[in-house]
Amino acid sequence: MQWYDWIIYSLLVMFYIMCLFTVCGLTFQKGRTVLGIVGIFIPFLWLIGAILPAKPGSRYDVATRQMAQSQMQSYTA
Repeated sequence: MQWYDWIIYSLLVMFYIMCLFTVCGLTFQKGRTVLGIVGIFIPFLWLIGAILPAKPGSRYDVATRQMAQSQMQSYTA
């Protein structure tokens, strides 16, 4: 392998690791566990899981509802 092959592969591995910690984490927070697990082998599914709305009762849904409630209370107080 040439030196530029090593650079390209290294960049792809770093991009995969970055997506693993960001997009995959968001997918799991939104309650999309199947997309998160299958996304390890097909990373495009992580993007789909991150774009889809959160399932009711998921950590992401609860956090956004609490944030909206606190904002509403600050406006009315």
